[in-house]
Amino acid sequence: MKLMFGRTISLQLRLFVAVLLSVLLIIGDRYTQGGTVVRTSLNTLVTPLIYVANLPYELFSLGAKSLHTKEQLLTENKVLTEKQMLQSEQLQQYQFLARENQKLRALLGSSAKQSNRKIIAQVLSVHSNPYSHQVVINRGTTDGLSEGQAVIDEMGVVGQLTKVGTTTSRVLLMTDTTHATPVRILRNDVRTVVEGIGKINLVKLSHVPHSLDIRIGDVLVTSGLGGTFPEGYPVAVVTEINRDEGRPFAQVYAEPIAQLDRIRLLVILWRNLQEQISDD
Repeated sequence: MKLMFGRTISLQLRLFVAVLLSVLLIIGDRYTQGGTVVRTSLNTLVTPLIYVANLPYELFSLGAKSLHTKEQLLTENKVLTEKQMLQSEQLQQYQFLARENQKLRALLGSSAKQSNRKIIAQVLSVHSNPYSHQVVINRGTTDGLSEGQAVIDEMGVVGQLTKVGTTTSRVLLMTDTTHATPVRILRNDVRTVVEGIGKINLVKLSHVPHSLDIRIGDVLVTSGLGGTFPEGYPVAVVTEINRDEGRPFAQVYAEPIAQLDRIRLLVILWRNLQEQISDD
């Protein structure tokens, strides 16, 4: 059998052919739909492997649960009961505030916001590349997901969907260097942008003027700008401010509220119908 790259072919020619094929693949992926179809197909093909790789963890978790003693279960039940009672009180207060808010909106002639559709997803694996912060979840196009949807957990913003397959999808975490989140400071409603810097427990505020009213401990929430993240979800807490006048902007860092290094269950959000209609 005659090989394509035999010993008689020079290394320079091999390099030229490899570079040429790479450029053609990049151009084809950028300007055609074929690349998306191929990625979706490959993602679907490796889905069984992801589930198999996740099987030992599920078995271990099942075994750990079976080892709980009766005393542990009673203690957990007591704690959960007390927590439920506290949350019931908060729910009653929330219902009161919701009614008051509805009355105020009616007086102002403003329509109330529609609640977003949402779905629970489980993390199957974490991306092994240290320079790319991504996780794989067990939801895909069969569940109605699409690229760009917001992802949160029980504490705050996690990231957004990217590379959605048939039954699995990738979530780009907010700490990835390619991710940016429009936010506002909860204390004074000043808007800014949070960018990932490749560290799982740290993000940076971009282009912050020295005169901006921001303090250590300020809570940052989603501003609703850009259309990806609904308004009002917790994002990060400011932990460091460096106002070096020798630099054009202040260096401001924050810690994500969501514990991104230990996420397991996530919530996928849909944008509400009114926002979609206004964008169209």
